Amino acid sequence: MGRADLQLHSDLGDGLSSIEEILDSAEKAGLDVIALTDHDDIRGAFELRELAARRSSPVEIVTGVEVTTRSGHLLALWIEDEIPMFCSLAHALARIHQAGGIAIVPHPLSYLTFSIGEGALRQLAALGDNAKMVDAIELRNPSYAGRVRASRALWLNTHVLRVAETGSSDAHHAALVGTCWTEFPGSKAGELRSALQAHATRADGRGWTLREHLDGAAKQQWRSMVRDPVKRARRTMTRSRKK
Repeated sequence: MGRADLQLHSDLGDGLSSIEEILDSAEKAGLDVIALTDHDDIRGAFELRELAARRSSPVEIVTGVEVTTRSGHLLALWIEDEIPMFCSLAHALARIHQAGGIAIVPHPLSYLTFSIGEGALRQLAALGDNAKMVDAIELRNPSYAGRVRASRALWLNTHVLRVAETGSSDAHHAALVGTCWTEFPGSKAGELRSALQAHATRADGRGWTLREHLDGAAKQQWRSMVRDPVKRARRTMTRSRKK
């Protein structure tokens, strides 16, 4: 069985570690596949993929981004372009699938971070349209925010959504890479994607200690709440002017 960590954040976004440190940690943890998912910015994922190729790393990189939809955060993997911020959940899903990507709900139902709620997920399931449905749901996340509604998210997936399950560290610090992961048959990114589509994945991992939560928390929150929103707003305005 291979292991993948499908939600990581670098210092190019609101994380605290460089892409070099993230890749080092992924290799030490024995991970087969990782995805860098900085908030609404895919550039770090491209840089990490290039770094892994230059180093002939045993860790395969999936490009991704954590999209800020109006309903909450949504992971978009296997994409090569960004999804617009603050679009509707339905629009984000359509854009991800049109681009050939995979959509995963991170830290589902959580009231401690901006998350997609049960009502929105039930509405998607009621449509009965796979093209407008999430592809997987994160059932193992080591943070307090990711664990607070984990049992309800498991129940919802078992009885309503019935999509693939994933585990991700959501690490903003390299030392925490691989603390939760997705198990899948095989070891390559293509095999992981096939396993997600076949609902053949399994979430595993451990929770963080209080000390792990607090390590660098103030700096990370400042980046998340102040620096990065300003940076993304400026970048969005610059791109709009160019159009």
